Amino acid sequence: MKGNRKSPSAAPLPYPQTPTSANEWFIRHGVCKTHWARDMGLDRMVVVDLLRGRLKGLRGHAHEAAVALGLKADPKAA
Repeated sequence: MKGNRKSPSAAPLPYPQTPTSANEWFIRHGVCKTHWARDMGLDRMVVVDLLRGRLKGLRGHAHEAAVALGLKADPKAA
């Protein structure tokens, strides 16, 4: 991750999401994916690649971004 959360308004998307529903969430709420990723401390391209289906979010930064996008359940919450 590139840093800590900077904005209190930046929050993870509700779980469960699909890449399509996550994209629709950004459109419906008028949130820029780049700004959201930066505020969440995530790499913009990892977020974009997860939403395009290029990454599965199995390990590392991709896993952290997938949890924040609601594509995967948070293992810490279980």
